[in-house]
Amino acid sequence: MNMMNSLIIEGEVVKKPTIQSMPNGATVCTIPIAVTREYKNADGKLATEVSYFDVDAFGNLANVCERMCLDGRGLRVVGRLKQVRWEAEGKSHSKVNIMAEHVEFKPVKKEGRNACKSM
Repeated sequence: MNMMNSLIIEGEVVKKPTIQSMPNGATVCTIPIAVTREYKNADGKLATEVSYFDVDAFGNLANVCERMCLDGRGLRVVGRLKQVRWEAEGKSHSKVNIMAEHVEFKPVKKEGRNACKSM
């Protein structure tokens, strides 16, 4: 039986995504995003917490993301979490990536108004 592994996350692209071909011929686009959370701390003051994630999109979605994911653009991603593990210099490392199943692109702000950038 599969366990539940599903998420919806909104963030902003923090730098140009990278695209590469996998050994099996699949295309993957890795999009680095930042997710900002504002909250009141114990002193009642507004505090900000930023978390950074890599979003991996595959196939046709990877090609679309490479074109559409501009630095600073807002995204809503529906997907799942995947833990990546590797060994380097005798040490074990691990990272959790978001595997995109669907990506929505927020409008690009242009000259103070929202306007979607043409493809």
